[in-house]
Amino acid sequence: MEENKLENMNFEQALRELEDIVAKLETGEGNLEASIAAYERGIELKKYCEKRLQEAQSKIEKITITPDGEIKTEEFDLA
Repeated sequence: MEENKLENMNFEQALRELEDIVAKLETGEGNLEASIAAYERGIELKKYCEKRLQEAQSKIEKITITPDGEIKTEEFDLA
């Protein structure tokens, strides 16, 4: 199950797996043990996706031009 390790996944793969888990849990399919395992995997995937999003956000910079024509970059603030 090496291909399912989080460190081997990109954001899109992790998000797709998380969406699949949520859909399966919503249907109520599977036994209790399988549902608990899927839920735990979902928690891991959620944390991984949040971490990757935070990393991406910290890399985003806003390019601005000052009134005197100077180009500079500053941290992009989503708030």
